Amino acid sequence: MEKLLKQGEGLEVEFKTASFDLNKDTFETICAFLNRNGGDLLLGINNNGKVEGIVESCIPDMLNNLITSANNPAKLNPPFYFSPEVLDYEGKKIIHLYIPESSQVHSTCGKIIDRNGDGDLDITRQSALVTNLYLRKQSTYSENQVFPYFELATRTA
Repeated sequence: MEKLLKQGEGLEVEFKTASFDLNKDTFETICAFLNRNGGDLLLGINNNGKVEGIVESCIPDMLNNLITSANNPAKLNPPFYFSPEVLDYEGKKIIHLYIPESSQVHSTCGKIIDRNGDGDLDITRQSALVTNLYLRKQSTYSENQVFPYFELATRTA
């Protein structure tokens, strides 16, 4: 946790205040992390890295909202499973989400979001950026690659 707080916000780290409820742009960040390199989302921390914490009685609803929304294709498409963890830090509660890079292109509320620096950018109507995102996904995962010298060996009995 110390390392993430010292590192600050960037391509793979995002802080959200979220004292009582999820910020309205929480799923934009989740979508952006899935579409880029993945990252750590910390709820209960302001943009300057100051731990403000989450009201403890609000945590169960926030966790339920995160998990339910992540499995709702109208909110995150395709849906994605992740495991938020509640942490105690200096006597305050925060929620940590590790979001891995996905092999698919994701959208939230009909928008394709990508990560750039410490910001989440709506690239839906920018065809060159959307094309680059699909190309990046194709070259990252082996299931999308063609191996020209790969042959199936036949076994003889």
